[in-house]
Amino acid sequence: MLKILFSPSEAKRSGGVMQHKDIFATLKAREEILTTYNNIILSRDEEAIKKLFGFKKFSECIPYIEDIFTSQHLPAIERYQGVAYNYVKFNELDSHAQKYLKENTIIFSNLYGPVLGGDAIANYKVKQGNSIGDIAPEKFYKERFSYQLDLYLASHNILDLRAGYYDKFYKTKQAFTTLKFLKNGKTVSHWAKAYRGIVLREVAQNNIQTLEEFMHLEIDRLNIAEIKKIKNKTEIIYNILD
Repeated sequence: MLKILFSPSEAKRSGGVMQHKDIFATLKAREEILTTYNNIILSRDEEAIKKLFGFKKFSECIPYIEDIFTSQHLPAIERYQGVAYNYVKFNELDSHAQKYLKENTIIFSNLYGPVLGGDAIANYKVKQGNSIGDIAPEKFYKERFSYQLDLYLASHNILDLRAGYYDKFYKTKQAFTTLKFLKNGKTVSHWAKAYRGIVLREVAQNNIQTLEEFMHLEIDRLNIAEIKKIKNKTEIIYNILD
């Protein structure tokens, strides 16, 4: 089966339809970091909260100040609303494609660490790169979850669509494939996020099961320019067509 590693986003959908429940590799393994986060946001320490969220004005923090253990949750694939997720267009997919994304996407949250697309998470805010109290999320999850991820992914094909920053959370030892997008010979940034979302959507819509199937998937406006193999990494380089 194909498993897709994916980045989170700063933008998130508020509210929720689910109660707090267990998620990938159990909530208990995350208890220290989640409790530390919760204590900070419920502390009324405006400076500590602004620092954690990465905001200058406390008024911007208010929508995120709620107990993450008792607030309403959403599946991770529905919680995030950044550029990539806007191109996934989850709500427009049929039930089979939605189920595919919930079961086969692993999103690397700056608070929850690796979660499946269908795992329920609260509306939270952690600026990328910030520590939660004295805990660095990337170090916390790399140390505690790498072995679990290795076991989980051992019998699967891996398509890594994450931004490079999330290698700090987990770096697989087995073979994996990643993508690079070029426009007029130059690497793109904003459009890379968009095309990661487009690729994820196409993979789900076509129920792609293996990397071999993925290699034969035609994606609008993308043309394979080169395929590079370095150790356990295969990099597919796409040209974005006009």
